[in-house]
This record gives sequence, structure tokens and C-alpha cells, in this order.
Amino acid sequence: MKNRSLKVIGGVAASLMLVVTSLSAEPVDDTLTVNEEMTLVTRTAAPAHLSDIMDEVISGWHFRGTETRAMQADDFDNPGMIFVEAGEDSWNTAEGSEGKSCADCHGDAADSMKGVRATYPKFSEAAGKVITVENQVNDCRENRMGAEKWKYAGGDMVNMTALIASVSRGMPVNVAIDGPAKETWELGKELYYTRTGQLELSCANCHEDNYGNMIRADHLSQGQINGFPVYRLKNTKLNSVHARFKGCVRDTRAETYSPGSPEFVALELYVASRGNGLSVEGPSVRN
Repeated sequence: MKNRSLKVIGGVAASLMLVVTSLSAEPVDDTLTVNEEMTLVTRTAAPAHLSDIMDEVISGWHFRGTETRAMQADDFDNPGMIFVEAGEDSWNTAEGSEGKSCADCHGDAADSMKGVRATYPKFSEAAGKVITVENQVNDCRENRMGAEKWKYAGGDMVNMTALIASVSRGMPVNVAIDGPAKETWELGKELYYTRTGQLELSCANCHEDNYGNMIRADHLSQGQINGFPVYRLKNTKLNSVHARFKGCVRDTRAETYSPGSPEFVALELYVASRGNGLSVEGPSVRN
């Protein structure tokens, strides 16, 4: 009991330290124009369901340094585009018992997938629940191609979601949160505001209460996910939304959920809805 008490006290002290030692650093005033031809919306009025909490939603791009922002503005410099090319290779490769590729049913991804990323997660009548892009990809693989499902946050899947995101760049995020999606959205909202772990932190403690602050040498953003999948300079690879969720929960020193779990699907729907109106940016570049 004594050791447990010490852990709790230590966690609370660490939580307080995170706030006390933070330094204010406003998001930079800049414009993201990709390849000098596509200007993205990276700051806009908060969606109606956030209007009593904040006035503006801001892409994580504004919270990064000059060099990192520049990398995302040019596809030749954006390391995430390598994974888009790998995703396109998979798109055109026939697999499974049906001997089909994605292209056999959908044609060119640039045409058929444009706008898809902007509306996911979404309620699927066929599945009877809210699904993500990853869920839909695996449904196609299993039921249309007769191929094995990909690991939810594995390399093949992240490459494919990077391709699907890339062809929607510049389009506004517009996930539905009413109707049959409402129950899942409410669960995601509850998870977003629930404190977890020894540090007793919620998503909101960092990304709503403290965005714009420097904590542990990093600049806290609003935690928007319009840029996913994200190439992180920290681990030099493309990262999925649920992999980032898993890392955040782990950082609170709590037991985390698995990528693709109902909890993370709900959380993704809620967090995505907080960025309604921002442009799809994926694959983006972050620290």
C-alpha cells in the first residue's frame, strides 16, 4: 500500500510539473501551400459542437518549426510521399483467391478515392457500426479480394491509408457525428475527457487546456488528426492515428487499448470531428 501511494503521489507531482514548467509559444502565423499550387486550410472557425470551448481549430502544422513546415510544403521533400508510392504499388497489385487488385474494382485511386479520407470514420450500414478507413480496406481485402487482412497499424495498411489521404489533400474534414454515429461519438468524447494513468491526464489536459505550451522540449498542438498518417521525425516512419493514440495513452502510464479497438475507433471519430473544416493534409510531417 505504501509503494502504491508513493506511485500515485509521484504521478500527481509529475503531472503538476508538466504544467508548471511549460512555456508559452503561440502557433506560427504561416500559410501551407503544397507544391506552390494547393493552399490548405490550416486554421478555421471551430465546428459548432466546439464553439463553447474554443473559437478556432488549428492544424498541428502551425506548431512545428520552420524546416519541418517546409518539408510538408513540397512533395519532393516530404518523406511521407515515399510511403504513398508504396501504397500505390499495393493498390495495383492483384492478391487473394479472387486475383483482384484495388484498381480492378475502383480504378485510379486519384479519382475513386478523392474525398474518402475527409469523411471517415463513418457509420456503415453494412457493418452496423462506425468504421475507419482501415476497417474498410480490410473488409475489401477479405470479402472482395479473398486476401488476408492486414495488421491494423502495420506498414502495408499505413501505406494504403497514406495513398487514400493524399488524394483528398485540400478537401475539408467533414465527419458526421449525428444519427447512427452519435453513440460512438459520445463514447469518443467521454474517452477524450477521461483522466487515465498514474499521471491522471486526459487528451483534453494537453490538447485543449495546454496547446501552445512547450512541454518537455516539445510544442503542444491541439492534437488534430487531419494530417494523418503522419511522418514523425522522431521515429523516422509513417504513423497511424491509432498508433499515436496508443503512444499518448501509454505516456500517461496507463494500460492502453489496441489499434482498431472499439474504444480507439470512437476516439478517432470524436477527435476527427474536432477538426471539421480543416483540410486533409496526410501524409503530413511532424516532430
